[in-house]
Amino acid sequence: MSNGLLAFFAFSPILLAAILLVGLRWPAKRAMPLVYLITAAIALFVWDMSVNRILASTLQGLVITAGVLWIIFGAILLLNTLKRSGGISAIRAGFATISPDRRIQAIIIAWLFGCFIEGASGWGTTAAIAAPLLVAIGFPALAAVLMGMLVQSTPVSYGAVGTPILIGITGGLDTTTVGSELVAQGSSWDAYLQLITSEVAIIHAIVGTLMPFIMAVMLTRFFGKERSWRAAFDVLPFALFAGLAFTLPYAATGVFLGPEFPSMLGGLVGLAIVTTAARAGFLIPKTVWDFPEPKQWPSEWMSTVEMKLDELTSKPMSTFKAWLPYVLVGLLLVITRVFPQVGEPLKAVVLVFSNILGETGINGDFMPLYLPGGIMVVVAIATVFLHGMKPSELPKAIGESSKVLVGAGFVLLFTVPMVRIMINSGINAAELASMPITMARFVADAVGPVYPLLAPSIGALGAFLAGSNTVSNMMLSQFQFGVAQNLGISSALIVAVQAIGAAAGNMVAIHNVVAASATVGLLGREGITLRKTVWPMLYYVLFTGVIALIAVYWLGVSDPLVSL
Repeated sequence: MSNGLLAFFAFSPILLAAILLVGLRWPAKRAMPLVYLITAAIALFVWDMSVNRILASTLQGLVITAGVLWIIFGAILLLNTLKRSGGISAIRAGFATISPDRRIQAIIIAWLFGCFIEGASGWGTTAAIAAPLLVAIGFPALAAVLMGMLVQSTPVSYGAVGTPILIGITGGLDTTTVGSELVAQGSSWDAYLQLITSEVAIIHAIVGTLMPFIMAVMLTRFFGKERSWRAAFDVLPFALFAGLAFTLPYAATGVFLGPEFPSMLGGLVGLAIVTTAARAGFLIPKTVWDFPEPKQWPSEWMSTVEMKLDELTSKPMSTFKAWLPYVLVGLLLVITRVFPQVGEPLKAVVLVFSNILGETGINGDFMPLYLPGGIMVVVAIATVFLHGMKPSELPKAIGESSKVLVGAGFVLLFTVPMVRIMINSGINAAELASMPITMARFVADAVGPVYPLLAPSIGALGAFLAGSNTVSNMMLSQFQFGVAQNLGISSALIVAVQAIGAAAGNMVAIHNVVAASATVGLLGREGITLRKTVWPMLYYVLFTGVIALIAVYWLGVSDPLVSL
């Protein structure tokens, strides 16, 4: 069989997902089980994998899925607990009095608070929280959704305390083979993953600093009285200040602490700096910008349902008390990651699955206490006491949070095993390279040295299809790694821009647009939002691609595997 035909078969699961999800508009819960079955059939009949290895890869994928779902559950449980305690209501009230300028409000609430929520929760919760907050203080529903979607960019690579890196890239790469190659070069998997983390943080910081200004441009262009992008330039100094207030601590955290903390700490530091500056009038435009009178709003701006924006409790609460659970999450994550004497006992509580079904190299593990999900569950329980809640409120929050797992969990039950089959397909009776490596070789031969420019767009395509940075990284990291190896360029850099592109792709991920639209009564108008968010997404992937080209061919960025 020719290399081109093999590459087509290897690519066909991703192509089928695109056709079903985008072309035929199937929901992911219908599409991904079929894609999984097609992947297994290709592995069996084209790659000549053994049935035992396919089953072992599927079980490995289910172990990884358990870790992902545990993180999602912890993040959503904490959020729902705060809704019931009145914490979210207090946080919202604290934002409403900072400035009457809608551009300033959007930057503080959608950008800074949104970045923090993305770091703490991820999985589409950012837009779902930011959009109702903006509507609550007077934004048109469509403008609120748009702002909520635009923040689905820079912080996403470290969303849900680093899940797209820790689970997405680690689960998407053949860590056994890559790790042994790194050891042979005098390095290690941990050092390599930290190199990827650092490059993601630095490039995101460069590209993402402009995002608050782009948000202001989109706001004034589509929702202003004059519909002019020029009105955004009044707020340019403040927007750049807000961008840097997030991206500088974000980049430093990614480089020095790892993938769990950049978005959380960047968001917290940025919020503290920018809200203080805004209250003092620092860099605030002299002219206050606002929307037209609500009676002049077009019908497409407005919700189709009556918004119920009140939280589940009206109990008064101080801003400090409201923020305390999230601060505790950050502190506990730092302590358990930085101090081995605390983290190692948590790691010791682990379910290990070695050589699953006797297949060498197919392993999995699940650490319920060390994973961020465990920490957030503990903080959610502590919040009941910190916020003086009724004990009966926690089971209700658990019930709400469990419902979220049904949709996300069902899709992941098929998506992650599909990815693991593709990655593990390198051991087969036909003596073929794995599916991602086969695709990579074909693309490297076809595209050549210009590939770094295109790599972020491939990551964005994966996120558009899957609705998730994590899943995009799982599907495509090994492919991106293979192309870099075939071109003899830094695989760490190309995997890093895969993660960045996948983050940008969240701005146009249909799943996220639907989730955000549902929170403000705009279901059915997702196309209007997508036509607007596609432009910032293109800015993000193209700028990232240019940086990758410069890094490879001008700066000579390398890693321990380039010479292999």
